[in-house]
Amino acid sequence: MAHDTRLEIVRLLVPRGDDGLCAGEIAQTLGVSASGLSFHLSQLEQAGLLTSRKESRHVIYAADRVALGGVISYLLNDCCAGAADVTGCIATAVEKA
Repeated sequence: MAHDTRLEIVRLLVPRGDDGLCAGEIAQTLGVSASGLSFHLSQLEQAGLLTSRKESRHVIYAADRVALGGVISYLLNDCCAGAADVTGCIATAVEKA
């Protein structure tokens, strides 16, 4: 998710749950070209953060929320070593939401 477009894709798909969105809707919503979107979707899918399925002529993409949770957990526990100032920021953000 080191690219703004990838982060926007994840932000768009997480609230959609397993229903996901077709590639065309993602491209239109984000204002991304089809070829650019294809590249970013492929990168996210290869990383295991998205799933895809065919429905008729469309490919539907959905965020793999369990995998995303694993990434967040890794970042918090392994990279940040459970630092209280980092986890405190998260608790504050959750309370505000």
